[in-house]
Amino acid sequence: MHLVVGIFSLVAELLWLFSWALILSAIISTLISFGVLNTRNRFVWMISDFLYRVTEPVVRPIRVVLPNLGGIDLSPLIVLLLIQYVILPLLSDLEGVVLGSMAGQS
Repeated sequence: MHLVVGIFSLVAELLWLFSWALILSAIISTLISFGVLNTRNRFVWMISDFLYRVTEPVVRPIRVVLPNLGGIDLSPLIVLLLIQYVILPLLSDLEGVVLGSMAGQS
């Protein structure tokens, strides 16, 4: 039973970390586009590349579906909203179902 709670907690924490990666990626992308950060700086490039590689596989399918808003990318916001209002509640419900079925078996 503790293992199941641990697994669901781990998944929730990973989603929380991914949400922060999305936020940081959007901020860094904006700062780079306004010329505040220079990608020729090795440290800036490494962080932006890491965040791009982590978030892009999730954000790209959303970006393809959204209409072109003239340089405004709302796909990270859509992914954050999906995590907050769809995935986390489903994860919580699933945890309750699994724990309930495990309690019924005892």
